[in-house]
Amino acid sequence: MTTQESFKRRIRARMAKTGERYGAARRALIAEPNGGAGRRWVADPPHAETKLRGETGRGWDEWVDLVLAGPGADAGHTEIASWLREEHDVHPWWAQGITVGFERITGKRLPGQMPDGTFTITRSRTMAGDASHVRDSWEDDAVRDGILPGLQTQRLSRPGVRLPRYAIADDDGDQGVLSLTVEQVKDRVRAVVTHEKIPDLPETERWKAFWELWLDDLAASLAE
Repeated sequence: MTTQESFKRRIRARMAKTGERYGAARRALIAEPNGGAGRRWVADPPHAETKLRGETGRGWDEWVDLVLAGPGADAGHTEIASWLREEHDVHPWWAQGITVGFERITGKRLPGQMPDGTFTITRSRTMAGDASHVRDSWEDDAVRDGILPGLQTQRLSRPGVRLPRYAIADDDGDQGVLSLTVEQVKDRVRAVVTHEKIPDLPETERWKAFWELWLDDLAASLAE
């Protein structure tokens, strides 16, 4: 088993050796036997092997083999999950988990990637403060513009809703959809930023760092 980054290094090494393009080298490595040690995973699945086996009676490689022999490598997410429920009586929650795991292991989906190909990240923080103040600031257009300099925001939800949503874009195009959940827990606030529809994987790292810094600044301002 390999991490996503180590798998990418193996792809580049094969490209240098064979002269293949990235896609051809990637497909060849996915299909490559692993000397009896099990298939190579493009990315780690969402649940531990022991947990999956305890809940479903099979491990990841066994489920991947079954899906490949059943719906097949080209089957969509809904088709695979339905097949797992109907043919193997898998609980719906675990059917979804196995399907995501299959997609990660075989390279059809990377961690954080949604069925439409975009990526979603979530960052959260619990801090001292008042939830209504945080929520009102987020709803204020001027404050939000200060949080996202150089970006245009479009409100997707009605003012005052519990989960406000905004589409954001810059001169290069769409940069995703934001939502903020704010919950008061006694004298503390739990703030959760969800950033959906990020167009590509490299952008997720930039936005993770951005939202972590914003939550740091928010916690500092509430503590003043």
